[in-house]
Parts: sequence; structure tokens; C-alpha cells
Amino acid sequence: MIPETLTQSQFDTVYNILSLTLAAQLFGAIFLLVVQPRVLARYRQALVISAVVCGIAAYHYFRIFESFKAAFVTEAQGGRGTYVQAAGESFNEGYRYVDWLLTVPLLLAELIVVLALARKLRNSLLWRLIPASAAMIILGYPGEISSDNTIRNVFGLLSTIPFLYILYVLFVELTRSLDRQPAAVRQTVSRMRILLLATWGVYPIAYIIPLYMANAGADAWVFKQVGYSVADILAKVLYGLLIYKIARLKSFSDDPAFSADENEHLEHVTQSNGSKTAKIAAAQTESPATTA
Repeated sequence: MIPETLTQSQFDTVYNILSLTLAAQLFGAIFLLVVQPRVLARYRQALVISAVVCGIAAYHYFRIFESFKAAFVTEAQGGRGTYVQAAGESFNEGYRYVDWLLTVPLLLAELIVVLALARKLRNSLLWRLIPASAAMIILGYPGEISSDNTIRNVFGLLSTIPFLYILYVLFVELTRSLDRQPAAVRQTVSRMRILLLATWGVYPIAYIIPLYMANAGADAWVFKQVGYSVADILAKVLYGLLIYKIARLKSFSDDPAFSADENEHLEHVTQSNGSKTAKIAAAQTESPATTA
């Protein structure tokens, strides 16, 4: 449940983590759009999906941030007092679930798309992963908003069923289709699945904190907000960067000419930066002599 009061440090912790997550999602989306030309056209759809994921998350974190600021207020000078729930306002936890309902299926879709699997296999994986991910989020929401621990436990367990099925598809079914992928891509996909397992594991931990830390009061709620936010950064922004890496690796593998052009561009940038650094160093060396 949402606490009636927050200390200044509790308020500042939630305020800052929401601000950090908003910035990470926003600039993650911008980056993934800007780097489109750095991969072959056939892999750009995956980057667009990843940018959309971060963009959706940025929008919802803006809404969460504004909801939090409106929900907790203090009359203390400089905000150095106890924050209480504002009359007529409430912190809307539902924004997170709307965000997850949209972004979690897309997270799974972008992984399948960037691997450029055969159409039949790709469609088979998507038709299993997307409904399972939606079911996982939908089943978790009634428990999230309930103040009854029994209901929270029941719906938490129910949402775990599709979660385990998703892991089965990613770790068993998807593995069978990776034989034709470049070795570097297989390694990156393995890391991504571990990242998903680790970050998605944070969500149920954050979910059950209020259940088993009832004596912690507002601290339990603060820990939950921090856990959800950190997991969102890892599961969306870092995941998106790994999707970009896979798209780059597959682009290099598919088209040697593209790989050569990109390496030439990288060498040019490196040499240009080295030249600028040398000029700056030379100018700094000459400056004392000139002054003397």
C-alpha cells in the first residue's frame, strides 16, 4: 500500500530514482534512433522497436514522476520536513503496469526480429511469447493494487506461470534456432537471456517486499519503487544496447563491404580524435612559454 507519510530522505530517494529512470529511457530512445544508419536496413526494425520501448517507458515515467510529486507534499521550508499524502491526490501505480503491458511483449519481439529467423519459426516464437508476456502482466496487476496479502500471493503465483513459460521458450526453444547465428551473436544472446532472467527476477522481489517487510513501513514501499525503476533501466535501456550490438554483429557478418566501411569510419574517427588531442596537448605545452 502507498504510505501515508514519507521522510525527506525517502521522498528524495524515490524522486531521484524516478528522475534517473526517465532520463535513461528518454536518451536511450534517442540513441537507438540516431544509430539506425550503423546497421543494415534489415535489422533497423529491431532498433525501432527498441526505441519505441524506451520511448513508451519515458512517457510513463514522466507520468509516474508527476504523479509522485503531486501525491506527496510538505509545508516545511526547503522541503526538509515530513511529506504527507496531498488531499485529493494519489500516487498512480497503474502507470507501471500499462507501461509493462505495452513494452514487455515488444522486448521479446525485438529479440526475435533482430535474429532474422526463418518466418515460420519467428511467427511460432512470437505467437507464444507475446500472449504469455501479456498474461504475466495482467495477472500481476490485481495483486499489486490489493491490500490483502492473500490476494497478492495468489496473483503473484499466477503471474509466475507465464513467466516460467517465457523462460522455457527463451532458454530451450530459442537455443535450438541459434546454430546458424555467428558465434559472437550466440554469446550476446546468451548474455541477454541472463540479463532478462536477472532483471525480471527483480520485479517479483520488489513485488513481495511489502508482503514480508510489513514492519519496515514506508521503507518497503521505497525499496519497491527503487527495485522496479532499476530493473526497468536494465531491462529496457541496457537490453536495447545489446540489441544494437547484435544488429551490428549480424550486419558485419552479412555484408563484408558494410563491415569494411564501418571499420574505415571508426579508424577515421579515432585518428581525428587523436589528432585533436595532440593539438590540444601541444597548445598546452606552448602556452607557458608564450606567457613567459
